[in-house]
Amino acid sequence: MCTRPIAPDCLLCTAQRLTAWHFEDESCWVADCLVCATPMVVWRPHGLPDGDIERLLLTRLAELAAIRYPEGFWIDGERRRIPDHWHAHARPAGGFFDPSVPQPWRQAAAPLSSKGAQKTYGQ
Repeated sequence: MCTRPIAPDCLLCTAQRLTAWHFEDESCWVADCLVCATPMVVWRPHGLPDGDIERLLLTRLAELAAIRYPEGFWIDGERRRIPDHWHAHARPAGGFFDPSVPQPWRQAAAPLSSKGAQKTYGQ
């Protein structure tokens, strides 16, 4: 019988396997974040752990991040979208999103085909 606190409407509590999973045990799981595609460690109980547990969770994340980002990484512990369920992301050094995942909003605009003509808006 599970005695850990769970919030049925919490995306991290439900732990649906929507992205690649890299690790799991009784206390946590590590998977790619659906939003930024970086490895994310999630404490299984809904809530916030004490300092000792948090250090263990961050160590697990760092071990996997060192493999994923051999050029370096940083740990982002800010819980932006789900503030009341502890989780942290490993982000590539100097970045926020995983560089191996296409980011269409960051791709350069296609060059204009009509001899460099540009339309100016608002004039």
